[in-house]
Amino acid sequence: MATRVKDPAPKDGDGRSTRWDDHREARRAELVAAAVSAIDAHGPSASIAQIATSAGVSKPVLYRYFADKDDLYRAVGQWGAAKVIELLVPVLLDSGSMSMRDRVYAGCDAYLEFLGEHPQVFLLLVEHRNADDPLADGKEEIATTIAKLMGDALRRLNIDSAGAEPWAHGLIGMGLSVGEWYLRRDIMSRSATSSYLASFIWHAFSGFAADNGVSLDSTGELRLIRPATKKPSPRRKDA
Repeated sequence: MATRVKDPAPKDGDGRSTRWDDHREARRAELVAAAVSAIDAHGPSASIAQIATSAGVSKPVLYRYFADKDDLYRAVGQWGAAKVIELLVPVLLDSGSMSMRDRVYAGCDAYLEFLGEHPQVFLLLVEHRNADDPLADGKEEIATTIAKLMGDALRRLNIDSAGAEPWAHGLIGMGLSVGEWYLRRDIMSRSATSSYLASFIWHAFSGFAADNGVSLDSTGELRLIRPATKKPSPRRKDA
């Protein structure tokens, strides 16, 4: 009986290792998409068996690409973060007719619209928090992106940009909290919720800018504006 010879492990530099890594990442992406569909359909309690069925594979095959359920949920969290970044960055960098304030509103509205499209996925991720938070990697990716955008904006306004990173993490916390409230309570329209969320963010940001000598002009942009010189009050004759 002939002995079966295993394929040699890919060697660095021969291209096979890179092709295998690319294949594996592409396959993981397909399985994450199937997991999202299963969670959309079955809710936060979607089982691994239901996710495997959605992907058209067996559970053992699923576990070839993910160490365990937590690993899969982390990948779903990263998928969600990538989608949020894809939505936010073009809106916040829009150089068209929208003012900076309008762009903040549009970004909030796009974010809540995305949550409304995948509410069960979002709720699964916030409910599954444990020592291995499935949102941890995704939150870091979003915070890093927002910090870069905010840092650039502050530097253009000649404001110290050191606060961009804590600001970004604060925004992540606010976005998650308001998003969860919006989905669970379901007592306010997306438009109204977006307006409130954008107002919180904008007034905090513009207030911080004002403390640094930058004011809001009539177009809704933050600009360095020289304060009007006050005329001295007339002296009273009986002073």
